[in-house]
Amino acid sequence: MRRLLTTLMILLVVLVAGLTSLVLLVNPNDFRGYMVRQVEARSGYHLELDGPLRWHVWPQLSILSGRMSLTAPGATQPMVSAQNMRLDVALIPLLSHQLQVRQVMLKGAVIQLTPEAEAKRSANAPVGPKGTVSEPDTGRGWSFDVAKLKVVDSVLVFQHINDEQVTVRNINLQMTQDDKRQAHIELSSQINRDQRDLALSVTADVDLNDYPQQINATLSQIDYQLKGADLPAGGIGGSGTLRLGWKNTSSQLSLTNMQLTANDSDLQGNVSLALLDKPQWTVDLHSRLLNLDKLVANPPGADTAINQQAQQAQQQPRPGPVIAEEQGETNYHSLRNFNAVVNMNAGEVRWRGLAFSDVQTALVNQEGKLSINQLNGKLGQGTLSLPGYLDASDQTPELAFQPQVKNIEIGKILTAFDYPIALTGQFSMTGDFSGERLDAEDFRSNWQGEAQLELAHSRLEGMNFQQLIQQAVSRNNQGVDAQQNVQNVTELDHFSTSASLDNGLLTMTKMVGESSVLALTGEGTMDLVKEVCDTNFAIKVSGGWQGSNSKLIEALKTTAVPLRVYGPWQQLNYTLQVDQVLRKQLQDEAKRRLNDWLDKHKESDKSKEVKQLLNKL
Repeated sequence: MRRLLTTLMILLVVLVAGLTSLVLLVNPNDFRGYMVRQVEARSGYHLELDGPLRWHVWPQLSILSGRMSLTAPGATQPMVSAQNMRLDVALIPLLSHQLQVRQVMLKGAVIQLTPEAEAKRSANAPVGPKGTVSEPDTGRGWSFDVAKLKVVDSVLVFQHINDEQVTVRNINLQMTQDDKRQAHIELSSQINRDQRDLALSVTADVDLNDYPQQINATLSQIDYQLKGADLPAGGIGGSGTLRLGWKNTSSQLSLTNMQLTANDSDLQGNVSLALLDKPQWTVDLHSRLLNLDKLVANPPGADTAINQQAQQAQQQPRPGPVIAEEQGETNYHSLRNFNAVVNMNAGEVRWRGLAFSDVQTALVNQEGKLSINQLNGKLGQGTLSLPGYLDASDQTPELAFQPQVKNIEIGKILTAFDYPIALTGQFSMTGDFSGERLDAEDFRSNWQGEAQLELAHSRLEGMNFQQLIQQAVSRNNQGVDAQQNVQNVTELDHFSTSASLDNGLLTMTKMVGESSVLALTGEGTMDLVKEVCDTNFAIKVSGGWQGSNSKLIEALKTTAVPLRVYGPWQQLNYTLQVDQVLRKQLQDEAKRRLNDWLDKHKESDKSKEVKQLLNKL
């Protein structure tokens, strides 16, 4: 046992003596010029190391430096700078004049991918023959290789020409590379911008065989969490995988085989970006479920307001709608900065509580001229399509849409846009509308257009046209009774009208409606800004009459009764001109009887007086 301990002590002394001799006899500063020349010969970048290099022997033999920077040719700012750098080196290769770097660690690094840090060719720089490659310097017989790279607590600054800077903080990167230039990367970072925090973690395998001309990577694990302003309370989080490709010659980035999740939504497909003078996006995506209600923040109290309005709609006959205001870019000038072709299909899209299915979208943006060639889907048993365009190439944007809706339940639409549930039915529409801003407030106050509207199997809560007319007649005539126990609703089998919108004033003409008990015609206006309406109907009630005056009842079935509905949406008023109808009915009855008397008493002395009376009626 004593002999074994003695042997181990001797080996330890030899090892310590060897390391001490290496530290004393080999000056790490001898590598400085060689490393600078090698980096510049192989990449063209200039490596600068501030302060002396020194050895660090425990727990890993390393070379330590002070501040370092790496600058591209012709750049005004370094692409990489760090507070300090550590090179973990192999001991045995040093004995044969080989500097084998097992790992490079940068602490407090700042990586700048900005126009100021990009390589720039001098106007007078010579151009060598194609196919020639400069040989790296082999001065003093040294050679070196790098197997690992580690970056901790660092910052990345990214900026494309004329774009806003994006800063990525708290970068922790670990990369290993084999002799075939296949790298494995583990990265975590955090981005804070516009009062939002993005935590990102990525695991990737990268093919660097053709670097810097081309890079291919497989991102096998992506995890992220986005929280902050204008986001859902729980934020947006998810994971995914994709393949990434970069071609330096064409400045093209491609994302293929994407499989991403965002809360309970998912996305699959391909995206490519060509960094030209104006970036060119090509997007081809599809989704099983796209739940916008969990990806877009609702205005404060929106859900509560909708629930309260739904309850009020059941308790009050004529509550008023609340228009939801939306905020966002008003001139859409950012569309000028890029071109894009977007195709996207979704099995289901949830928005404002509406569940759309089979949604298909095809968009083309050309320097601010956005064409919505296809935007259609299904809602319940109905379908809708919303093609149009947005032209932001001029100072004042122009928007135009040609909606086509067929058999959509209108009650769901009214609820989704914060109107009380006062009307249900199968809604259909074809129209053409134009404006300058795409939000609810601007639509109701500044848009123009025309449309044909139809409503099948409609049910209007809070006002029963049949009951209003029959009760008014029964109050003026004892021979007619109103039907009892009738719900306070108006039901129509079919309703149609022509509508025009002009800066908040909705004009409805050629209104026609019918059911088994009544038929109506009419016209009117609705002021969407002041929230008032004024409509005039002519209503024939053909069913539900009761009473002993059968002749009057039969006459009323074919008589159009004028009904005017007007006033604020929350306090609608109506006038019913039943007295005029009954008076006219009495006049017509009197004329009929007088004419019958004249036919029977043509030779009577009183016939002249009767004719004079008829002329006065």
